[in-house]
Amino acid sequence: MRLAVLVLGLLLSLVTGAASLAPIPPSNRAALIHERLTQANLNRDHVMVVAHRAGWKKDGVIVRAENSFVAIDHAASTGVEMVELDVRRSKDGVLVIMHDETLDRTTTCRGKVKDHTYAELRSCRLVVEGEQTLTDEHVFTLEEAMLHARGRILINIDNKLEPEALVEVADLARSLGMPDGILLKLAVWNAERLQLARDIRRAIGPDIAFMPILADDAVTEPAFIDRTQSALSAPAAELVHWYRDSSKPVTTDGGPLLSPLARAVAIRNNTHLWVNTYPITDRPEGMVAGGRGDYLALSTGRPEDVWGFFVERGVTIIQTDEPEAVIRWLDAQGLRRNYMVGS
Repeated sequence: MRLAVLVLGLLLSLVTGAASLAPIPPSNRAALIHERLTQANLNRDHVMVVAHRAGWKKDGVIVRAENSFVAIDHAASTGVEMVELDVRRSKDGVLVIMHDETLDRTTTCRGKVKDHTYAELRSCRLVVEGEQTLTDEHVFTLEEAMLHARGRILINIDNKLEPEALVEVADLARSLGMPDGILLKLAVWNAERLQLARDIRRAIGPDIAFMPILADDAVTEPAFIDRTQSALSAPAAELVHWYRDSSKPVTTDGGPLLSPLARAVAIRNNTHLWVNTYPITDRPEGMVAGGRGDYLALSTGRPEDVWGFFVERGVTIIQTDEPEAVIRWLDAQGLRRNYMVGS
């Protein structure tokens, strides 16, 4: 695997020529990220990093308000390619950024997001969970988030609404001149769900990146993965490798979604393989990554058993709660390329 990566990197350097040392202006960085996202087969020597909830943790400790401008800024400054933001709707129909159904955990307000007008939500200050440190930020809209991130970093939309809301998100991005600034996604597990995804993909339009989420409790056949990626013209496939019993050993092979056949399908469709190594509250560590989560990498001092395990199986996008640690490890392995002119 490492030899193949080195060979591919050499070939790419011959094709693209020597990289200039002139850095890309911040306003152009997002366009380059989008290019790497949509050209997987030309960028398999570079592993992209997505900051879960915009990047709220460091070494397992919550240090920033999740889904905050401060988190977005920090992610962009540390080289992260995408921030994951959670989208909900206010009582008066405004798309806002909030992970939970309620405001209780992450703001100074109480109650359900959908029961408050946006004017009311603006009075809700964001807090750093744990110590409940009050911040200067308030609940903000998806539009404000897009404008804040524009040109610097992509937004990975975690839609907490009906699937059709993705069309509204796409229309908003396009109205802001940011069709290449977001990534939309939808869980797909059977033919009926794939048809829904195709309908939404058609309504969204081909200029906005859209990908399936595939979980191995329902999707196990490479033929279905192939059909899904091809039908959606997907630049990536987010893979969920379930691990529900912490008393059992962690995954040894990555499951059916990371099999050699599945990787061949990804190459055939010019698609990135994406895994999530962040934890889920009150669930076994690494629940969506076969038990190989961020905590295991940090607690054992063996990141190769987590992030390295998935890279060896063809993964080129990692969504994590520990973006700084992941980037540091990838850099040490030669698995990152700077966003420079000609790189």
